[in-house]
Amino acid sequence: MKILAVCQYYAPEPFRIADICEALTAAGHEVTVVTGTPNYPEGEIYPGYQGTARRDEVLDGVRIHRCPIHPRKRGAIHRFWNYYSFVWASSRYLSKLNEDFDVIFVNQLSPVMMAEGALRWAKRHGKRCVLYCLDLWPESMTAGGIRPGSLVYRVFLGISRRIYQAADDILVTSRGFFPYFRDVLGIEDASLRYLPQYAESQFDSVPPVEKHTGPLAFLFAGNIGEAQSVETIVETARLLKDDSRVHFRIVGDGIRLDACRVLAEGLPNITFYGRRDITEMPDFYVKADAMLVTLKDSGAISGTLPGKVQSYMAAGRAIVAAAGGETAALVADAACGLCGPAEDATALAANVRALADDPALLRQYGEQARAYYRENFRKDAFIQKLTQALEDACR
Repeated sequence: MKILAVCQYYAPEPFRIADICEALTAAGHEVTVVTGTPNYPEGEIYPGYQGTARRDEVLDGVRIHRCPIHPRKRGAIHRFWNYYSFVWASSRYLSKLNEDFDVIFVNQLSPVMMAEGALRWAKRHGKRCVLYCLDLWPESMTAGGIRPGSLVYRVFLGISRRIYQAADDILVTSRGFFPYFRDVLGIEDASLRYLPQYAESQFDSVPPVEKHTGPLAFLFAGNIGEAQSVETIVETARLLKDDSRVHFRIVGDGIRLDACRVLAEGLPNITFYGRRDITEMPDFYVKADAMLVTLKDSGAISGTLPGKVQSYMAAGRAIVAAAGGETAALVADAACGLCGPAEDATALAANVRALADDPALLRQYGEQARAYYRENFRKDAFIQKLTQALEDACR
């Protein structure tokens, strides 16, 4: 197949879309990507990509065009400008792209508007568009403080409904998305396919947890934004500041990092490492005894299964979560850890203590996590299902 992929984010930004496109290329398909200038999550254009540098390049067999966009920086105004600068730049580029493709694939994170240009191209050329929904809009906006029913929410509800209904096929990362698509967006379940995320291959080879001296390391790895409620971890560290058996490690960057660092000042049992390249992450996982998942207490967020969960499970690490919905259901189904309510630091602290009291559970939960991952979330199965969806769209 000749595939046109559209996503605002792409390597060197930390998203799986690059790994997906490289896997499709390795399988013999021809993939062209339309993306934005890399600036996530720090909000500044990456070195080497300023101006017109590397506007067009080929990485691991994938042909890439980077549209110039406004960097995220900090604050809602810059983020809004960042979102729509990609909509405008990608739509303009795609309107002039007359190359023939068999199918168009949108890897839809936030914002949903990143699909605008792709849908117009598909309609103009009579091709089908397959949209992979990782962030559910406009519900994802509620994590940033936008109230359901507000004018802003209603505006983006209309935009989101129009975009989702225009897609020919929709793949979703969480079963928790189905009710929202059906009841709010007016899209029947028959139009949706469940396609959970997978973990990059380097996590599957992380060795099991071993006995060691010193405090147990509880690791959070990923974006530190509104939805992730890393503040819950900081408060948990405060509750456990006198328990020398545990230490919290936070790896990642995002709009809430500075605020979390301020909240954690003076706490001896929490360390922030900032953003690290994905090639460094297996080393952090090796040194971790358990992994943390925290989410904001929101209906939309609880229906999402963060991609980090698959990485944690592939690495064979126990999960300690403060989350509801899909994450809580998975932890229970896989019997791979302990989970309390979202934003409940007291419950999270109790679960951390329980593992410190019985460290043998760490290895048991870790083994069950890896077994469940290999049964349900393998990369080869993901690529096979995605390829089938794209081939079905071509027919």
